[in-house]
Amino acid sequence: MKPIFTKGPSLNLRLLACVLASFALLAAEQRGMLNPLRTSLAVLVYPLQQLVSSPINGWRNLSESLSSREELLKDNQRLHEEQIRLKSQLLKFDSLQQENIRLRGLLETSFKLGEQVLIAELLEVNLVPYEHVVMVNKGSRFGIYPGQPVVDASGVVGQVLRVTPYNAQVMLITDPNHAIPVQVNRNGLRTIALGSGQIDKLYLPYLTSNADIKPGDLLVTSGMGGVFPQGYPVATVTTLSTQTSPFAKVTAVPLAKLDRSRELLMVWSKQDPIPRIPPPAEQAPETPAPSAAPTPNPAIRGKARGAPHARQ
Repeated sequence: MKPIFTKGPSLNLRLLACVLASFALLAAEQRGMLNPLRTSLAVLVYPLQQLVSSPINGWRNLSESLSSREELLKDNQRLHEEQIRLKSQLLKFDSLQQENIRLRGLLETSFKLGEQVLIAELLEVNLVPYEHVVMVNKGSRFGIYPGQPVVDASGVVGQVLRVTPYNAQVMLITDPNHAIPVQVNRNGLRTIALGSGQIDKLYLPYLTSNADIKPGDLLVTSGMGGVFPQGYPVATVTTLSTQTSPFAKVTAVPLAKLDRSRELLMVWSKQDPIPRIPPPAEQAPETPAPSAAPTPNPAIRGKARGAPHARQ
C-alpha cells in the first residue's frame, strides 16, 4: 500500500537548488546568454499582450478620434466666422477707401473754387418725374440759406430749396422747375439751361438755329442772376438739332454725379462768408415778434429772397 504523503527533497535542499539556479541565471544574464531566450519569449508573449491591451487601446483611439473631430468642427466654425467678419471688414474698408477718394476730390475742388465751402452728406433722395430734390444733413445752424449754390467734385449740383435748423433740401439742376444761367466756355455765348426731369439731361431752348454752339462744348455758370458764382462747370453739350425751327434744339449732360454723389459742397462766395453760429448759451431766447427771427447774413438774406429759380 502506497503512503498518502510522499516525502520529497528537504526544504533546505530546495532552497540551495534555487540559490544555485539564481546565481547561474545571473551569471548567464551577465554574459548575455539569455538574450535569445528573452527574445523568443517576447515574440511568443506579444500577441497575448496585444490581445489584453486591445480594448484599452481601442477606447483610447476612439476617444481621440471623436475629440479630434469635435476640435476640427469647432476650428472650422471659428475660421468660417472669422472669414465672414474679415470679408465684412474688407467691404467696409473698400467703402471707406471710396469715401476717402470722394472727400479728397471735394477738398481739391474747394481749393480750386476759391470760395468758402462746407461738406454736407446726403440723407434722402427724391427723384420722381416732376421733382428732383435731395436732402442733406446741414441746415440753418450751419449758415445754410435758401438759394445757396451746391456743387460736387465734378460740377454744379443745384441750389438749396428749403432749410430747417438741422437739414436742407437741394433742388437738382435736372428738376423741371430749375433754370441756371450758363455760357459756352469756348466763346462766352450766354443762355439758360433748364431741367428736363431726367437725371442725365438738360435743355437749352433759347438758342437760335445759327448760334455758335456744337456738341462737346463745355457749359459753365455765367454768374448772371446772382445765385451761382461765375465759372462753375455745369454740363457738356451732347446733341444739336436746328431743322427748320428758328430755335435750335440743344441738350446737354450734367457734369455733376447727381445719381452717385454722397457728399456735396455748400458754397459761399468770398463776399458772403460763412456766418459764425453762436453756442446755445449765447443765443437769445425766442420772442413772438416777427423781427426777432434772425437771418445768417443780410447779404445772404437778400440773395435768398431774390433767388429766381427756387420754387415757392
